[in-house]
Amino acid sequence: MVEAVEKLTKKSEDPSKWYLQLVRMAKLADYGPVRGTFAIRPYGYAIWERIQADLDARFKATGHQNAYFPLLIPESYLKKEAEVVEAFDPELAWVTIGGREELEERLAVRPTSESIICDFYSNWVQSYRDLPILINQWCNVMRWEKVTRPFLRTAEFLWQEGHTVHATAEESREEALKMQGVYRDTFYETLAIPVMTGMKSPSERFPGAIETFTCEGLMGDGRALQAATSHDLGQNFSRAFDITFLDEQQDRVYAHQTSWGFSTRVIGGLILVHGDDRGLKIPPKLAPTEAVIVPIWRGNNKGEVRREAEALFSELKDAGFRVEADLDEEHSPGYKFNEHEMRGVPVRVELGPKDIENEQAVLVRRDVAGKEGKEFVPRNALPGRLRELLGEIQENMLAQATEFREANTRRAESYGELKEIIEEKRGFVLAPWDGTPETEQHIKEETKATIRLLPFAGEAGEEGKDLVSGKPGTTAVFARAY
Repeated sequence: MVEAVEKLTKKSEDPSKWYLQLVRMAKLADYGPVRGTFAIRPYGYAIWERIQADLDARFKATGHQNAYFPLLIPESYLKKEAEVVEAFDPELAWVTIGGREELEERLAVRPTSESIICDFYSNWVQSYRDLPILINQWCNVMRWEKVTRPFLRTAEFLWQEGHTVHATAEESREEALKMQGVYRDTFYETLAIPVMTGMKSPSERFPGAIETFTCEGLMGDGRALQAATSHDLGQNFSRAFDITFLDEQQDRVYAHQTSWGFSTRVIGGLILVHGDDRGLKIPPKLAPTEAVIVPIWRGNNKGEVRREAEALFSELKDAGFRVEADLDEEHSPGYKFNEHEMRGVPVRVELGPKDIENEQAVLVRRDVAGKEGKEFVPRNALPGRLRELLGEIQENMLAQATEFREANTRRAESYGELKEIIEEKRGFVLAPWDGTPETEQHIKEETKATIRLLPFAGEAGEEGKDLVSGKPGTTAVFARAY
């Protein structure tokens, strides 16, 4: 593994190459035989499982239930919502033959599930007493992307998609904002990623939505990543699919809906936000392995050190830690140090003959380099100190990412400054926008930056004149994005 670590491109020199190398070297994912498809390997999937468990608990705590809907969607269903067809048609994968017979109607492999779920809801909703419907599904989807990159943009990916139905516009908007808040809490508390939240511009909204709320993360290379979105669909889909109900006045009215989603692309965000030249850094709450024990033996003391390492492993495992003991006898401790650092294990526990003699162990934290990250801990205090240390690492990783985001969020005072920041410094750029698609498109064409979000009222600071048109504008956040 030493050779692999030495060959890892520096993140600062070539972030793209570093990312692609790290995904494979850390055994997170591997390329599939069909362009744009990837196998998520056990270590990468273990991270997704922990994210999934965290979100699933939050969804259920807010009253949502899980269900599952069909993978194949009839073309006629998509045509009921013209905006959805227009948006996804270039990305759709179609099934045209079943067995040996050509199908009478093309079937799309699920790119998102609004149309198929709405068809069920049209049958399930009859009265105001049937509402609200609060359903989420965990599944895979397929979008025939032209340019792919592991986790960040793939033809097939895993995600969750929530689909809810409400009696009023107020309830629908409240639900969409609530779920954006759930995502935000997961990013801050679990992934240690300080996302910015706000609304999408009309051109960036989900097709068919009346408002899209977003969580945007800033990656280590200065690009933005749309990390999760929540959509207030209003009555657009209910009108297309005839989702109506009798209200309390016994009038038949159209329902209001939301949808919201979060996918495996956040693993790519996790890599780009926290990774460094040594490899991954995984927040303890997500780490498949919180601590790895590396015994350090020489000659005749191998047996004793190995026994003590096994005993410590059992002790920490019984205390509830996700722990490994690296008892491989073919490689040196230095080799193992590099391997587990690249995997992003939050804490390394070193145990040698002198440590055994002194009834102690050495804790080395992944988030801090050098001597500052190493401490000697009495053996009887080890479980307690390890638990404290994991909490400190989780907080410090969020602090590190927040410091980076703040240092790379700038306000442009002129159009020339906006272009200069985006080209040379990247990051988030705050500037007034006059609200017109013409200005938005002009900036996109000249800078390759898009409006990532419109901050909520009171969160954007000073307003001013649009830097392109000179008209009065409200603050928008621009950035180049994945």
